[in-house]
Amino acid sequence: MSIVVTGATGHLGRLVIEGLLAAHVPAGEIAAVVRDKEKAADLAERGLELRIADYDAPDTLRGVFAAGDRVLLISGSEVGRRVPQHRAVVDAAREAGVALLAYTGVLGGPDADFDLAAEHKVTEQLILDSGLPYTFLRNGWYHENYTEHLAPVLEHGAVVASAGEGRVASAARADYAAAAVAVLTGEGHEGRVYELSGDVAWSFAEYAAVVAAQSGKDISYANVPAEQHLAVLTGAGLPEALAAVLVDVDAAIARGRLAGTNGELARLIGRPTTGIAEAVSAAVSAALSAAVSASPKGWPPPVMSVSG
Repeated sequence: MSIVVTGATGHLGRLVIEGLLAAHVPAGEIAAVVRDKEKAADLAERGLELRIADYDAPDTLRGVFAAGDRVLLISGSEVGRRVPQHRAVVDAAREAGVALLAYTGVLGGPDADFDLAAEHKVTEQLILDSGLPYTFLRNGWYHENYTEHLAPVLEHGAVVASAGEGRVASAARADYAAAAVAVLTGEGHEGRVYELSGDVAWSFAEYAAVVAAQSGKDISYANVPAEQHLAVLTGAGLPEALAAVLVDVDAAIARGRLAGTNGELARLIGRPTTGIAEAVSAAVSAALSAAVSASPKGWPPPVMSVSG
């Protein structure tokens, strides 16, 4: 029996693997499912078993799982293609007779009424129909959805969104990874559904204030109409289909769909979730370091200053 992590070289997958190792799961009992063997070379060097497969190629998934495996299906990142990708993984897991299939879905599950949730809802039903022992990890929003894109905020002095006064109970990606580790290494999680979110819900005005405090810059919240928000995102280079999904998420935030703070994530990981201020502080420091490296003279940074 192995603990199997799909999408193991992605951001969440790597954090889950680090969490398993930190929980003293022997490296030889962890299998990493990856598309690119070279990208996973460091995992192999640490003693993990690599299983090469592609969500888009069902034949490659045959033999990737074994009876008794505990499998974490990390949802694919390609919106619009995830249902057939996930179906291929579920079918392979069912044929192998895995002991547990844990799936990273989205907060709200079947009650989520925004476009991004559609493929997750179909996937959950596929898993239920498979008859496999399952755990649904319905992840809320990641801090990193915002903090990894601070450069334009710092450059233009504005957090641009179309979420009105809606609030977001986000948590760090590492918090959600810790929840997956708890399920994969613990007992009694079969048939459980976890609605996971951060301990504190924040508004975009509050987020802008935190960024301002951490960066020393004047940052405001620009709440714009959905059409203008879409134009901003496509103007920044996002494909229109993806931009439309993000604008739709902001509408869901305005309706309170990502504001729930039920405490399940903190209980599952045994500690409070990471606060947004801590995440912003780390992101601002990283942005500052990158700006210093990019500056011909090293200082001052070209688009920001930091105080405190």
